[in-house]
Amino acid sequence: MARLFIPGPISVPESTLVAMHREMIGHRGKEFSEVFANCAQGLKKVFYTNNRVLISTSSGSGLMEGAIRNCVKDKENVLMCSCGAFGRKWFDIAKACGKNTELFEISPGKGFRKEELEEKLKEKKYAAVCVTHNETSTGVMNQIEELAPVVKKHGAFFLVDAVSSMGGAKIEVDKIGIDVCITSSQKCFALPPGLSFASVSEGVLNKAKGISERGFYFDFVELAKEYDTNQTPYTPAVGLFFGLKERLEVMNAEGMENIWKRHEKLASITQNWARGNGMSLFAEEKYRSNTVTCIENTKKVNLEEVKKKVKAKGYVMDAGYRKMNEELLKQGKNETFRIPHMGPLTVEELNKYLEVLASEMGL
Repeated sequence: MARLFIPGPISVPESTLVAMHREMIGHRGKEFSEVFANCAQGLKKVFYTNNRVLISTSSGSGLMEGAIRNCVKDKENVLMCSCGAFGRKWFDIAKACGKNTELFEISPGKGFRKEELEEKLKEKKYAAVCVTHNETSTGVMNQIEELAPVVKKHGAFFLVDAVSSMGGAKIEVDKIGIDVCITSSQKCFALPPGLSFASVSEGVLNKAKGISERGFYFDFVELAKEYDTNQTPYTPAVGLFFGLKERLEVMNAEGMENIWKRHEKLASITQNWARGNGMSLFAEEKYRSNTVTCIENTKKVNLEEVKKKVKAKGYVMDAGYRKMNEELLKQGKNETFRIPHMGPLTVEELNKYLEVLASEMGL
């Protein structure tokens, strides 16, 4: 089976697959409640929070919609900070929910500065400010610890999409002051797609109680109510919970500080590999991701051909975010490709892939 070197889903460890491959149980029984409780406590350690970390059988997009519906009333404003495709996606979600949404967009490859956000927030009152922590399409990691105080100064909720960074990059939710922090199972957690998690502050829950049209499936109040009894409001993906329990145990054994350091090392190796082979990094300095590196194809290599050759060697390669590459080529710029380095990936495994990639690219 080919090893996935795409920015999610990533390959699932054998031990996790074994943990998931067990007899099904009823989701309203004591056994499932014990599994849920174990997962709930494990997630708090990963998120560095005392808040509830709600668990939803959905993609991260579901809880992104939930955050908008539960944090923003009909006539309130929400500011969507976008530096790439997934920031724009959250903007589209908010608009589809009928909210007064403003897009604050910067060029792909750039990260948000606190000074820029400060000026923007002076313009009007916002109920919530949404930021993509790790923009998967560009390899940009925003410095949310610097942005959070600016948001709080202006009295808004701080909502963060950490889908491709939570569990791989240092995010201390309570210390930073994040009101809703969202992630998914298929990235740094190395699970199959199908679960998403969101830490939710008491302030958010209190406001949500006063919003009558906050939706049904992603109703944070209902999710929190059932969470407190180690249950879910609706039928969960029980098999994925078995896998989540195992992954959290493995992550706890390694230790989050060690996980963060390992991801930093993987990012450094990948960035040095790109520069050493005469290529440029797409994300600007000081805003480069620890979980996925976006590289300019300055060598003008046929990425689709390389993708086929790499697959024959047992790897599934990412040839870049298609829509962004199409736009870059129209502008006469270099297209990009991405090398993810997230989850339980080791230095040895990464180096082996980089060796194969370099060979097939003719570097």
